[in-house]
Amino acid sequence: MTAPAPNRNTLWGHAILDELAAAGVSAVCVTPGSRSTPLTVAAAAHDDVHVFSHLDERSSAYFALGRARRTGAVTPLICTSGTAAANYHPAVMEADQARVPLLALTADRPPELRDSGANQTADQEKLYGDAVRWYRDLPEPEPTERKLRSLRTDVARAVEAAESTPAGPVHLNVPFRKPLEPVEVDGDVPDDLDPLAAYGRGHADVDSAGVSTAGTAGGPTAGSDSGQTPFVSTTTGHTTLDDREVTAVAEALSAERGLLVAGPADPPGPDPEAITTLTHRTGFPLLADPLSGLRFGSATRVAPVIGGYDGILASGVTDDWPEPEVVLRWGASPTSKPLRNYLAEVDARELVVDPAGGWREATFTATDLITADPSRLAVAVARRVSGPDSTAWRERWETAAAAHWAAVDEEDRPFEGRILADVIELAPEPSTVFVSNSMPVRDCDRFAAPAPRSLTVLGNRGVSGIDGIVSTALGAGSATTDQLTLVTGDLAYYHDSNGLLALRRCDVDATIVVIDNDGGGIFHVLPIEQFDPPFTEQFRTPHGLDFAPTADLYEVSFARVDGDDREQFRELYREATESEGSHVIDVQTDAAASHRVRDELAAATADCVREQPTDETPEE
Repeated sequence: MTAPAPNRNTLWGHAILDELAAAGVSAVCVTPGSRSTPLTVAAAAHDDVHVFSHLDERSSAYFALGRARRTGAVTPLICTSGTAAANYHPAVMEADQARVPLLALTADRPPELRDSGANQTADQEKLYGDAVRWYRDLPEPEPTERKLRSLRTDVARAVEAAESTPAGPVHLNVPFRKPLEPVEVDGDVPDDLDPLAAYGRGHADVDSAGVSTAGTAGGPTAGSDSGQTPFVSTTTGHTTLDDREVTAVAEALSAERGLLVAGPADPPGPDPEAITTLTHRTGFPLLADPLSGLRFGSATRVAPVIGGYDGILASGVTDDWPEPEVVLRWGASPTSKPLRNYLAEVDARELVVDPAGGWREATFTATDLITADPSRLAVAVARRVSGPDSTAWRERWETAAAAHWAAVDEEDRPFEGRILADVIELAPEPSTVFVSNSMPVRDCDRFAAPAPRSLTVLGNRGVSGIDGIVSTALGAGSATTDQLTLVTGDLAYYHDSNGLLALRRCDVDATIVVIDNDGGGIFHVLPIEQFDPPFTEQFRTPHGLDFAPTADLYEVSFARVDGDDREQFRELYREATESEGSHVIDVQTDAAASHRVRDELAAATADCVREQPTDETPEE
């Protein structure tokens, strides 16, 4: 019988990729390097695993993060040793806080070279600290039954840990010694190696008696893997409450004035039908973050989904309103600071639902933490809720939201928030719309109205950095046939411009809208704006860059438009989304002027709400 691989490193790499595929992995992100050769060769040879090749580890990690954010399934990373692994760290931090599955396979030098001054050797053990859900320094390759069983088990556990609740990053450090290439090493791998350990469970090249039928030294991954099953299968349950606990939550929600608050969703997001059922039974308005998975879609046709609350709450509209009695919140902390402040200031019972029992409420005013799956809890509670009619309370919020949208519609001055509203209105269906941090995501929250449109709106709100935005968006686009639009600021575009290489290398098309205000617009909302210097040079940071050359460098079309010309932007955006290939639309805007419009819109909303008649009986 032929040995399953020409050497132990090749065997090790094939076993790892076999188990990844058996666990449901369909793609990996690979960057070039010598020490990771056994893993890269195995990935390239595997028929069931697509390889996304990247030149930069930071971009690669964010690309994998974007795919996982869109799908909820992990796309493993493969890199060489040294600083390559360190460049994964920003994406690991985002994956940790945003609960996005990520699996880093970092190749390493042999253990005896650690702390020896050997070239390209760094301490990679527990490199990412507490940010990972699980860490394992894998044993050195050894063609023995027990070691291979241990390896396959570790890989199966790694995928499960990355994708379970709470999802997040996992780190497997994989040491290799030379030879790294799939060269023949006589006697390195025994011919009589246990087939189960060598080939895994249910492999097409292992017959019913457990005997290998492979005919080449290339190993089982050279052929089809359709028959393989995981070496260790994991069955994961859902966190639910018992009947008594569900009844207690239902009783808490049986109030006249309540709010349902949906923050940015953990992938793959809540079930809209389950949440809609709860809104109907409670009669409460649903304040849906644009990243919640509930702001857009068919549920908006039948549920009281409220957007624009950022403008309502910032303008003092609710100062004379009765306070809510109860708030039920799930997802990450809301994007809207006015909403977070409002929830902290009202005298209400606030129930925070988290399937992992995590604390994601930084004002520390919540009264209850409920460890349960939000969708399952919504269905269970909806069956038991029996409270007073909430019509008047709900209409308060709906009337205020309508006033906000009317004020926005009547505003004819150009400002950056209008760009987000136009993208949400005009994006083809279905579309994935990725929104950068800083002002774009805030403008999406405040100016993108709820609509029954087939849109998946995503962003990196875990640690809310502007690094890796382009790469994350392209990773999300690679995971679906939906149209992809990225709306980003100029600094974020510059920061991750090397991520544009994935357009060609990874066969992704995108329409990229760059809100170009020549610097960091977010700082205009902070008190530091009143101190200049150092505001302009050290905070707003005007760069004076012309992004047009990125068109030639990355083979995309490029158009520049004055932000004052709304109709030209809308026409350029329509043309871009209807054309093949990738397109960059650079919209020249004035950050300070946009902030003045935002402030004046808040005042207009307040005036409009106060003018609205109401038949509501005053509430104590």
